[in-house]
Amino acid sequence: MKKEELTELLQRVAHQQVTIKEALAQINDQGFLDLNYAKVDTNRLQRTGAPEVVYGEGKTAEQIIGIVQAMLVQKNNIMVTRVTAEKATLVRQAIPQLKYVAVAKMLLYKMHSVQPVSGKIAVVTAGTSDQKIAEEAAVTAEMYGNQVIRVYDVGVAGIHRLFAKLEIIRAAQVVIVVAGMEGALASVVGGLVSSPIIAVPTSVGYGTAFNGVTALLTMLNSCSTGITVVNIDNGFGAGYSASKINHLQEESNENSLS
Repeated sequence: MKKEELTELLQRVAHQQVTIKEALAQINDQGFLDLNYAKVDTNRLQRTGAPEVVYGEGKTAEQIIGIVQAMLVQKNNIMVTRVTAEKATLVRQAIPQLKYVAVAKMLLYKMHSVQPVSGKIAVVTAGTSDQKIAEEAAVTAEMYGNQVIRVYDVGVAGIHRLFAKLEIIRAAQVVIVVAGMEGALASVVGGLVSSPIIAVPTSVGYGTAFNGVTALLTMLNSCSTGITVVNIDNGFGAGYSASKINHLQEESNENSLS
């Protein structure tokens, strides 16, 4: 542990933000910090290039507070997904530097800036009802330094809306398509653009949409090439994967110039 990290840790102990037991565990870091209710991965950044992200659903506000406080010592950017407004209010009372993005249901803290990527990611939705999942994807991508183009409510029921934005979408290095109901938009976009597409089925829809299963099966069975499908409502996973692809393209461009 670096001197400045140890100093900050001791200050947190003095302010009763971290227990002595938790502090000792961090000093004797074995790659994770055991909080009893959670094991915080302290070297994921070194292994994967991105720090741990906290999945907030199913965790209490107190548990999220404890996990985030432990992560703050690592001086990494913080992302907590699937957090209700009520839970976010409680968490921010303890950690006010966290920003809550209500539409995406995410708590964020950018401790340091991320090197921006020149390539853009387009996030395209079939309907306005898909926006909360799309925003989870968009905000995630932005946290990793990507420029995001939002193209919302261009589903196949009014396909002329999609054609009006087609050149904007084609300019993106990666396209995320978010759709519920029958999930047809991913196949349509897949037949119109050359960029890789990440399809996100959402749980939006009436009875036989089966909470996103119908859209998922449509996307998995798409005859359009170049489509990768993530889990139902997994905006975070789509944003993260799109960022990885976009960064690889950036590295490829830099290597070709060197």
